[in-house]
Amino acid sequence: MLRKLCRQSTVALFTLALGSAFIPAHAVYEEIEGIVAVVDDDVVLASELRYRYDQVVQQMRAQDMRIPPNDVLLNQLMERLILESIQRQEADRRGVQIDDETLTRAVMNFAQGNNLTLEQFQQALAADGMSYRAFREEIRTEMIIGRLQRGIINRRISISEQDVQGLLNSPYYQQLLSDEYRVGHILLSLEERASEETVAVAEAAARDIVRELREGADFAQMAIAKSSSSRALEGGDLGWRRAAELPSLFAEEVLSMEVGEIAQPIKTAGAIHIIKLLEQRGAGVQRITQTDVRHILVKPSEIRSPEETADLIQSIKAELDAGADFAELAKTHSEDPASALNGGELGWATPDQFVPQFATVMDATAIGATSQPFLSNFGWHILQVNDRREEDMSQEARENMAVEILHKRRFEEERQEWLKEIRDEAFVEVRL
Repeated sequence: MLRKLCRQSTVALFTLALGSAFIPAHAVYEEIEGIVAVVDDDVVLASELRYRYDQVVQQMRAQDMRIPPNDVLLNQLMERLILESIQRQEADRRGVQIDDETLTRAVMNFAQGNNLTLEQFQQALAADGMSYRAFREEIRTEMIIGRLQRGIINRRISISEQDVQGLLNSPYYQQLLSDEYRVGHILLSLEERASEETVAVAEAAARDIVRELREGADFAQMAIAKSSSSRALEGGDLGWRRAAELPSLFAEEVLSMEVGEIAQPIKTAGAIHIIKLLEQRGAGVQRITQTDVRHILVKPSEIRSPEETADLIQSIKAELDAGADFAELAKTHSEDPASALNGGELGWATPDQFVPQFATVMDATAIGATSQPFLSNFGWHILQVNDRREEDMSQEARENMAVEILHKRRFEEERQEWLKEIRDEAFVEVRL
């Protein structure tokens, strides 16, 4: 019944929103404003749905993707907004928050990742018709949901020594050291106690999808139209993953597939999966590069503004350029309690142990050289590279990697299961 209501609502909304090409945009927004869904103690507004619709359409056009029928796209967006609402409410109940300082650092890192100053980034947002405040709140919501998911799902994951050794001795681990896979995924959900007739209908629908895909249908469009996975609006693309990081439900199947191949539907408890091997590439991680590095960290606080912090890191760099000792300046100024007393020493490390901004600068800095000041989500850094070496992966490193792989794999599986649970438990009424 809910799906029927959802289809009726989204079609009606689309008719209201886009029924006349001659109605000014502001008038359309005013005309459709209202509640389109009640989710426990929260509501989803028509303007939220329309705003998200505009965003997704703009992204698809930028990526030269064919836009699916509006009722299909709106249904997907409605479901995503409902799940976001459920998670925001759960975060509120658990007191999960992102403070303004953490949010500001995240936004600055986002701007820096696009090679823009904060002012330039604000201007770019305005040019795209988006307010800086609205963008900040979107980032805050994403960070809150991410923190909530990690807090809940990590407690659901248990990894034993037997699990680790099993992975180390498996063919997946050998594949991990050579290849990575990019997989497309379509998920057809089944009710827990679905009748045999319902399951048979779903299996027939899955076979039809596979047939259409093999006849040339676009996988991304099919995922957007048919998949109930949280990656549906990304065309079902799971991104690059090493063999052992693939969901265990279909990892073995992927290893035997050729690029471009679509597997037969895979039925599991509560779902049917359709997968396509989109790309495959060599990883070549038999040896790792380790860097002996030290750093100085300063960060904004209640008594020091971001501008004053930026001035401080520049003055420290000037002292280093004038010949000051790095270790002494780290002891005096660095606000990293784990390394400051040791002159900023971080020891031998690999890039994956650091945030992307730090890892990128470390890799680009020559042995014996000192970097320019740079910003990460922790604050302002200056780093110095003492030495660099190539190392075979130690047994300890291999075991740590195995634990990380198992955690990533199970996190995604548990996340999907948890999302299904909270969606089933929530009160949801779709309406206009």
